[in-house]
Amino acid sequence: MMRISSLMLALAMLLAACAAPIAPRIGADGKPIPQIYRITQADTAQIQFRMLDSVNALRRAANIPPVQLNAELTAAAATHSRDMSVQNRPWHFGSDGSSPLDRVTRVGYQGQLLGENISETYETELETLAAWMEMPDTRAVILDPDARQMGLSWFQEPAGKIWWTLILGT
Repeated sequence: MMRISSLMLALAMLLAACAAPIAPRIGADGKPIPQIYRITQADTAQIQFRMLDSVNALRRAANIPPVQLNAELTAAAATHSRDMSVQNRPWHFGSDGSSPLDRVTRVGYQGQLLGENISETYETELETLAAWMEMPDTRAVILDPDARQMGLSWFQEPAGKIWWTLILGT
């Protein structure tokens, strides 16, 4: 009896493995409904370096110098990402009226601010970078030939929405 049960279980598992993959759910716009991209504290360095490598690959393709991560710009990005969540809107001004220039000055950044890209999304960092590269103004920030420093951070709400901030400076 035990042998038959084991055989039936193995057969059921084999049949389940042969089943077609589950198709993504489609939204009213005809596009797949996004899956939540969960970020843990342990993912921080991996995400930052994956974004840095991707930004530098795009810059290399455009024949412009690479950037490096900067802790001060990353701190300013983290502050703004959390603040956008509090305000529940993606825009470049803080709830205290601060501008990107104010935020990088507050963290002690000595270089020149060149630009800030922001996003409100459920997408990964690479999907967000791809979306930024599709828009002329955000692409210009990423490919600014004067940039040498980059800060990247995000804030993820419990429901999964991610507020991304990318800052470039000299």
